[in-house]
Amino acid sequence: MKKGLIVFAREPLPGKVKTRLAASLGDQLATRMYENMLHEVLKTTLQLCEIETIVFWDCEEESLPMLAKRYRCNSRSQNPGNLGQRMQTAFEVMFADGYDICCIIGSDCPDLPTSYILEAYHQLEMQHCDAVFGPSRDGGYYLLGLRQVWPKLFMNISWSSSEVLEQSLAAAKDAGMLTALLSEWQDIDTVEDLRAYQERNQGSS
Repeated sequence: MKKGLIVFAREPLPGKVKTRLAASLGDQLATRMYENMLHEVLKTTLQLCEIETIVFWDCEEESLPMLAKRYRCNSRSQNPGNLGQRMQTAFEVMFADGYDICCIIGSDCPDLPTSYILEAYHQLEMQHCDAVFGPSRDGGYYLLGLRQVWPKLFMNISWSSSEVLEQSLAAAKDAGMLTALLSEWQDIDTVEDLRAYQERNQGSS
């Protein structure tokens, strides 16, 4: 079974990444912190045996070769559109490329346990569900796993709101899908998220 992992990432440019963090920390520091998060996420993906990672970049087309070389990753460009449209297209690309099951994560969960990601693939591989969600504490989700594209999951969702997971689960139910939930985790969007991350990782190398 061919398993793929999509990582959604942005080209780390000041003013373009982590704008909520930047409001408190400044653009330059927020950009450096985003780069560090992305490096940690990609280190995590290297630990996932038999799962191929593709980074889908929100970037200018001419930046793609540089980003692929700099981060040493298989890279594609995100298509235009809102978050839902961009995610749906990324899943369609992966399934068209022959992947049987696929998950998507962002680049701002630097300490997401690999066990959480592997559990998503287990649920999908055993066909316990049609979709796996990893709930985040802000009402969104840090992971979505699928065995095929379900367009309803990407339509009429209030992206970047506290209702994303609730609306997504309702859309899945409306489509007749079986869903599974992973353990809760939190991405880093605010200074409070950053402090919580630092507290979780005190003493780690």
